[in-house]
Amino acid sequence: MFNWIDQNILSLIIFTPLAGAVVGLFLPSSQRRVFEIWTLFVTLLTFVLSLHLVFYFDNGAGYQFAIFKPWIQSLGVQYALAVDGISLWLVVLTTFLMPIVTLFSWGAVGERHKAYYLLLLILHTGMLGAFMAVDAFFFYLFWEAMLIPMYFLIGIYGHGDKIKAATKFFIYTVVGSVLMLLGMIYLYFRAGGSFLLQDWLVLDLSTSEQWWLFLAFTLSFAIKVPIFPLHTWLPEAHTQAPAAGSVILAGVLLKMGTYGLVRFAIPLFPQAYDQAYPVIASLAVVGIIYGSLVAMVQKDIKKLIAYSSIAHLGFVVLGLMAFNEQSMTGAVYQMLNHGVSSGALFLLVGMLYTRTHTQAIANYGGLAKTLPLFTFVFMVVTFSSIALPGTNGFVGEFMILAGTFYSDLSLWAIVASLGVILSAVYMLWMVERVFFGKKAGESLKPLKDLNLREWLCILPLLVMIVWMGLKPNFFLEKIEPAVKTLVEIKSAF
Repeated sequence: MFNWIDQNILSLIIFTPLAGAVVGLFLPSSQRRVFEIWTLFVTLLTFVLSLHLVFYFDNGAGYQFAIFKPWIQSLGVQYALAVDGISLWLVVLTTFLMPIVTLFSWGAVGERHKAYYLLLLILHTGMLGAFMAVDAFFFYLFWEAMLIPMYFLIGIYGHGDKIKAATKFFIYTVVGSVLMLLGMIYLYFRAGGSFLLQDWLVLDLSTSEQWWLFLAFTLSFAIKVPIFPLHTWLPEAHTQAPAAGSVILAGVLLKMGTYGLVRFAIPLFPQAYDQAYPVIASLAVVGIIYGSLVAMVQKDIKKLIAYSSIAHLGFVVLGLMAFNEQSMTGAVYQMLNHGVSSGALFLLVGMLYTRTHTQAIANYGGLAKTLPLFTFVFMVVTFSSIALPGTNGFVGEFMILAGTFYSDLSLWAIVASLGVILSAVYMLWMVERVFFGKKAGESLKPLKDLNLREWLCILPLLVMIVWMGLKPNFFLEKIEPAVKTLVEIKSAF
């Protein structure tokens, strides 16, 4: 029995949420609590299954728990799944956040609650599949499977100008998807009818081929990160999305872009990367400074955090472009850190919104007196976001900057360091205005502090912030061998 689980664990993890959605179709819509409990059970089960990967992962090996089976033989498509030290923690991050998102959504969804939870489960499968697929056709299917549920989560369950935000998200993502699909079709024929990444890695592509393919893949993933100046869809999507949608978007979906750069763009087209990385690194640094400066003048708290995400993910892209073991390891670790910290921030903002029904910073003020526990939690998460030593954010940013200083992008690292200072300025200023500033009015007096359900949602994230900050080696020892292998593969060209 154990051998069967070990051999099929990736399939179990991916398709448990989808199976849960199928069962959910037959649950009565009138029984809201039954549906909420069922969705929570399915996401918790998926998280437990993903822990099997952590416990039985061999730090020194490459791809593990691999499955390679013929699927669409006429097209050469294989059912190919595997994880390495890079994708492992992104899978666990996804399964970790989804039960939290589900529990937070209890009672927060009005009409169409059944469809809401079904969309969450379908999206869950899409995200997991994209991180595990090592067949490009399979990867593309999961990539597209994420688009539709997220579009409806924003467009139906968001607020304000939600249709416009959802449509902009959809258009940007589809444009990127088309570029990636064209590149994949070309590589498929160049590889003699194979979608396997391992076959694409050994292709002898000309410099011009690499350039066009690198451009197609990089633009697709840059939209998803997003890298400046392809970022304009993100602030609107975050601002209008429901809180749970913002947690998923910031916590997981944005990592699809940086993961795609690591898995496809850089290793498949090393010659093009060698010529393009200074330009991409420059855009990353511009994004860091631009995102920070724009965040400083935001009046909407969700939009402020959205621009902070642009800045923080600029550090990740900078680390990837420096492409040495230290910067790459820091970049992968920072993907996880940002998923935890930004997810926690959007979760807390969602809790605040349920109490005040406003996202305008000017409408808050003096909340520390009425919400002391909430204020304490928010400050801990803020310290994580600004990379205070002892929190998870410090380790990743330090490794990225240190690794970049020791590359030929040292000037870029110096400029990017200004982003660390700016991050502290706009985040702490936001905290001061919201929690310690002048009271906005009497309407905020009767607010209640964190309840049990909210504590159950936020406590796991607080634990991760401290654990990843104080015990990073537990995570890094699994990431480093995979990064080393990736650096060696690229160096061979």
